[in-house]
Amino acid sequence: MTRRCYFTQPSRTIRSAVSDLTRLPVAICNTIPIPKMSHEPPSQPVSETSLKDERATNDVNGYRTLANLPGAQKGVLLGIFCLSQFLDTYANSALFAAIPHLAVDLNITNSDSVWLISGYQLTFASLLLICGRVSDLYNPKIVFLLGATVMGGFSLGAGFVRSQVTLIVLRAMMGIGAALTVPSALYIIIHMFPDPASQSKAVAAFSASAAIGNVIGLLIGAMIVTISTWPWVFYSFAIIAAIIFVGAAVLAPSPRREHVSAIEKAKRFKRLDLFGVLLLTAGLILFIFGVTTGSVNGWNTARCLAPLIISFFLIAAFFLWEARLPEDMAAIPPNLWNYTNFAVLVLCGATMPFNWWGCVQLLFSWIWQNVYGWTPIQVALRLLPLGLLGFPVTAIANVMQQKLPLKWVIFTGQVIGIVGTVLLPFADSPHHYWPFAFPGFVLGTSGMTIIFATVNIAVFAVTPPEKAGVVGSMFNCFLQLGCAAGTAIVTSIQTSVDDRHGGPTAWEGRAAGLWFLFALLVVDTLCILVFMKNTVAPTKQEAEKAV
Repeated sequence: MTRRCYFTQPSRTIRSAVSDLTRLPVAICNTIPIPKMSHEPPSQPVSETSLKDERATNDVNGYRTLANLPGAQKGVLLGIFCLSQFLDTYANSALFAAIPHLAVDLNITNSDSVWLISGYQLTFASLLLICGRVSDLYNPKIVFLLGATVMGGFSLGAGFVRSQVTLIVLRAMMGIGAALTVPSALYIIIHMFPDPASQSKAVAAFSASAAIGNVIGLLIGAMIVTISTWPWVFYSFAIIAAIIFVGAAVLAPSPRREHVSAIEKAKRFKRLDLFGVLLLTAGLILFIFGVTTGSVNGWNTARCLAPLIISFFLIAAFFLWEARLPEDMAAIPPNLWNYTNFAVLVLCGATMPFNWWGCVQLLFSWIWQNVYGWTPIQVALRLLPLGLLGFPVTAIANVMQQKLPLKWVIFTGQVIGIVGTVLLPFADSPHHYWPFAFPGFVLGTSGMTIIFATVNIAVFAVTPPEKAGVVGSMFNCFLQLGCAAGTAIVTSIQTSVDDRHGGPTAWEGRAAGLWFLFALLVVDTLCILVFMKNTVAPTKQEAEKAV
């Protein structure tokens, strides 16, 4: 029996981007994934009448204005949006080179420095769901400009402050700006390039910009702290954000929407689920704070236990709150967890890649600079395998996905990652970079790339197309949360071991953190092997069935 796929008109254009997108180095991207064509048809086919009504609604809302822009203006706007995506990942990777320097200047401990990374990722991840919904319900241009303003303003302030707590708070506020720009930029791109062929190229360029930001951000950050001082890393964020704001404000038209009544405005605001997002954000922040504090003040202290206990209650309250809301009002609709393989893909597959990259960069960059005496440029060059291999490995993963069931492609990536990670605890001196660290980076990042690129496809293959927006936001949310929680836990383990074995300049603490990362990856692999059902066929085979 021939299986047919039903989807709405916006989904039709979005899905055409996947063939190009999956060939790009998206393993280190920080964008909302573009869904593959689902093989689960919705309950009712979409009629031609409903498609015409939807097109008419889009025209009323002014999206034809975006599609009818001159080609040159579209090209410049696409460059601006790609620059915003570049900034979101550059704002993280460039800071790795600056952390050792600002930690010395501001007397920030190892355990506290993780907040400079986790704070940004926590707000970024936890607010993606609501920011994506805001872009759907309100003017996406205004949302994008607000995001650029938040990113630039708080980056500028971070360059001037010399207080540890203030810097961490400003860093967390920068994550709000990133969460606002990503979904709004993607939303405008989709409507600016309605033609499938042009849209696929535009979305591919947008996604690749994140990979480029992550790769060269290490080098740019290292160059800045080498020739100048660490505040200029934050000033560079502000300069790029200012360019983005001016370019979008001048060149991007606002969709002209029909008049909305006060009742409709109230309904739109209610759909943002502010209370639910507040519960989740507060719970996650308290969890990370409790884990980080435990390594400093002790795991049996009230300063550690109280935030952890409260965080569990808040996160549980969030899921209870979501369960009582109508599906179109919930930030995370509860029925998503009922789809086959969705839970294991999100909780295991999506949380591991960014966690691995973040932990490895954080554990090695500090000791290489402050103990081994390597310059920031030398450190950045030695970390480049973590980013550059995304290009060829993603192409290899694409070939594997066409020939093998996706469960076994993910499992293969997990095994390769395990082999690479087990080498890293032995990279305990400068002389052990080439025999242990380098092959560990090559194998580990190859495994993570295969996992990310394949989970990116599988998570949309097991969910219906009409839920693509919320699924994409959830996927990216768990990617960021995995990194935020993982780096905090690994750093806490490292700090606890350092207190008993040689202090922060010793290797034992970092080795313990890397062994924990190895154990976590083994558990993650077993969960994929045991709990993921082998129901997602190779992409080539599924494409033939859908014709």
